[in-house]
Amino acid sequence: MPTAEAMTSAATKPPERRLLRLLGPAFVAAIAYVDPGNVAANLSAGARYQYLLVWVLVAANATAVVVQYLSAKLGVVTGRTLPELLGDRLPRGGRLAFWAQAELVAAATDLAEIIGGAIALQILFGVPLLPGGVLVGAISLAILAIQSVRGQRTFEAVVIALLAVITVGFVAGVVVSPVDWGAAAEGLVPRFRDSGSVLIAASMLGATVMPHAIYLHSALARDRHGTSADPARIRTLLRATRLDVVLALVIAGSVNIAMLLLAASSLAGVEGTETIEGAHAAIGAALGPVVAAVFGVGLLASGLASTSVGAYAGATIMAGLLHVSVPLVVRRIVTLIPALVILGIGVDPTLALVLSQVALSIGIPFALIPLAVLTSRRAVMGDLVNPIPLRVVAVVVSVLIVTLNVTLLVLTVSG
Repeated sequence: MPTAEAMTSAATKPPERRLLRLLGPAFVAAIAYVDPGNVAANLSAGARYQYLLVWVLVAANATAVVVQYLSAKLGVVTGRTLPELLGDRLPRGGRLAFWAQAELVAAATDLAEIIGGAIALQILFGVPLLPGGVLVGAISLAILAIQSVRGQRTFEAVVIALLAVITVGFVAGVVVSPVDWGAAAEGLVPRFRDSGSVLIAASMLGATVMPHAIYLHSALARDRHGTSADPARIRTLLRATRLDVVLALVIAGSVNIAMLLLAASSLAGVEGTETIEGAHAAIGAALGPVVAAVFGVGLLASGLASTSVGAYAGATIMAGLLHVSVPLVVRRIVTLIPALVILGIGVDPTLALVLSQVALSIGIPFALIPLAVLTSRRAVMGDLVNPIPLRVVAVVVSVLIVTLNVTLLVLTVSG
């Protein structure tokens, strides 16, 4: 029987000190880092440039850790989302303009996710793309309904289960593929080969550091942990948040790198691998039908999970910037339309995926710069304002991303 002292200690021990119970929001946000856009960008990079751009994924994932922590920190400390704080500070015209670009980012995100899920249904079951897109949208509605009916913890559990399926689906191929680890190590050295490699790098960055995930994570952290004026609790939540972000993004980063390594080792020089369907067929030819099927299942789970999370992000953006609360189900139906139009008119789906990631890359600074500014203001964050080293890192990250985006635009305009 426990002693009175032990019972007293257990009774007075704050439950939030059990950090593992506080994990979850970052794993939901991490779905954005392993969505079908990542598949298209990473497979294209590996098949075309082999191991050259491994460093882009490593750098982007390190950047993502900083960015997602800042977003979650903002939500925990202020009890507000990034869109809400921006909506409070911008004039009406500025809010509308900011919302318009954020909506374009959300549309590009949804495009990638619906198309990716539709491609997965086609390669697994032969479902045509348009009906497949409708089916993906319908299933995502069911996943969103879980959040509305059963609460965020159940929603997190479903999304994390899908993340586990995604991880197995995209990492399995690397286990049996002939990766050149020496060349992969050389790929950690930052460099480009030509303008095409810069375009692919920007696409990879847009697929890895996702603007909608920056907006969303502040809401996920706030909704999961609530608001508190207790400094001790807030600091405990921030410790849990750091662990949450690191664990989630190590998994997401490993999945992304595994996709590139798989393409570099098994798809280089194979005709047709510029499309996901072609890459799936090449994986089957090189590594067997089982690996190809597992890859397809991972792609399907990616599309289903990411489109649900994307709809959540879109609703967060609209509520914060327009002060309009739209039910997630309605939001899901409206944002499904552009993706279905793309599928219906016959645009090459993989090309649409890659270009959507470039659009996301251009949208990153609009989310990242305000986040860095707000978390560095004592008037917003109080005593938990970013320390100077973190402010410097945030500035460096912002400058690098903006520079890459400007380079991308110059290359695009110049042809």
